[in-house]
Amino acid sequence: MATLRGGWISGVCLWAALCVLMPAALGQESGGDDRRRQEESSDYYKKWLNEDVYYIISDEERKVFRSLTTEEEKEQFVEQFWFRRDPDPRTAINEFKEEHYRRIAYANERFASGVPGWLTDRGRIYIIHGPPAEIDSRPTGGTYTRPFHEGGGDTTTYPFEVWRYRYIEGLGNDIVLEFVDPTNSGEYRLALNPEEKDALLHVPNAGLTTAEKLGLASKADRPYFQPGNSERYPLMGLRARDNPFERYRTYTQVQAPQTIKYKDLKELVEINVSSVDLPFQVGQDFYRLNEQQALVPITVQMENKNFTFKEVDGGLHEARLAVYGIVTSITNRVVAEFEDDLRLAYPSHAIQAALKNSATYQKIITLDQRMRYKLDLIVKDLYGDKTGVVRRGLNPPTYPEEDLALSSLVVSDKVEVLPEIPGENAMFVVGDVKIRPNLSRTFRQGTRLSFYCQVYNAQFDQATWEPSLRVRYQVMRDGKVVGEALDESGESIQLASQRRIVLIRPLPVGKLEPGKYQVRLQVEDLINGQTVEAEQPFAIRPHKGAHSASSIR
Repeated sequence: MATLRGGWISGVCLWAALCVLMPAALGQESGGDDRRRQEESSDYYKKWLNEDVYYIISDEERKVFRSLTTEEEKEQFVEQFWFRRDPDPRTAINEFKEEHYRRIAYANERFASGVPGWLTDRGRIYIIHGPPAEIDSRPTGGTYTRPFHEGGGDTTTYPFEVWRYRYIEGLGNDIVLEFVDPTNSGEYRLALNPEEKDALLHVPNAGLTTAEKLGLASKADRPYFQPGNSERYPLMGLRARDNPFERYRTYTQVQAPQTIKYKDLKELVEINVSSVDLPFQVGQDFYRLNEQQALVPITVQMENKNFTFKEVDGGLHEARLAVYGIVTSITNRVVAEFEDDLRLAYPSHAIQAALKNSATYQKIITLDQRMRYKLDLIVKDLYGDKTGVVRRGLNPPTYPEEDLALSSLVVSDKVEVLPEIPGENAMFVVGDVKIRPNLSRTFRQGTRLSFYCQVYNAQFDQATWEPSLRVRYQVMRDGKVVGEALDESGESIQLASQRRIVLIRPLPVGKLEPGKYQVRLQVEDLINGQTVEAEQPFAIRPHKGAHSASSIR
């Protein structure tokens, strides 16, 4: 593992090595010393499991660790445990590990109250999730006016704190946690509901809500005691997060270890695995975003026949895939990293036909035009345990500031203008256009393929504020033009702005003979006289029962 971590050796590895080598060199260890060393080693790993990583180790990892019998196995496990959580294994420091032990030290310093700080509820949450975005601390409790969602009215509280996290994985945005010290001992406990801070909760006719003051309800009716009353308790505007069942979900999940997704895929990148049993194609396109940056859709196309399909409930045949990608600069700085779950599901009557098709995935990232990058991409079949690995360079073009220029020319079987721009994580979407590239660039007769391209630095007529372009599409075979379309009226223009002009052109391929072709796009700016071209190959395969012709019109 040392070579994977840039030459860094953990304190555990160094300590274990010294324990093994020094006795042989000095020849002075006795049997009693051996036993003491074994006891110290046992104490170290016991403390590591039951204290150091108590809140962040998963149940599965804990079970595996307890099954280990030798010191070497445990040492290797500890090393792998931290490595799987290292956000950047290329650096000498494991940032996750450093931050984890910092949190433990902070918890012990700030939250101790008769027990070490790491054992308290505040310490646990702090160690798992780090510092909250906001803390509302009421260390002496006292008079408290309830907000509307707690029923209103005044009461007296125990000391309490409210922690707000902007986001917690698995729980969502704006997570609010309350800690209450009902014994005034300094040990704050994570509260399941807001009533726990109410010092007058069990005092008759004291600390009443607005509804209770008006005689519309009693303390026994409160939704926190009677969950079914959440909609019937008067004058209390409960939010979705205040639902008792939702509070219980938050209460339990916020104390669970955060999951580490597919870190084994990241390790494959680090050890540069070369064996591949799940083939797939990778393609990328480049669009100018601004003067410095390019938008880069990275597309993965995989054959369904290579996946392992499993029959699940409802008679569906399902394949599950994990995708992990990392983009690094030539200096090994991580500039983009992503992981996704993919699911394919087909009914039983359609599975055989589906195996002849392919699946397409896309991730859109932003890169600096002036830099060169490396992409490592891994796809794992979660049911069949097959893995594919691809490494390739990403070299965004440098677009000129004034001269006419083109983006990538995309050949697609699906291009459509959307009624509105979807969310930023939508696949195959650039602006308001959905483009699903066909990486094989192979199309059946009788289908329709489309071309998508962006034009940069076109001149606009000063009177009409419109561009004047002559766009020529040519289909060639063996160097000869077999079809041509000329657009001088702007029919191909889907969008025209000072930053870019978007061209979309459908092409029916029913009249093309099976074979290999080339499409050439030529754009001439009639205002400044500049011309640019782009080409892409594509192929036509026969459609069952189709009649083919030699050319298109």
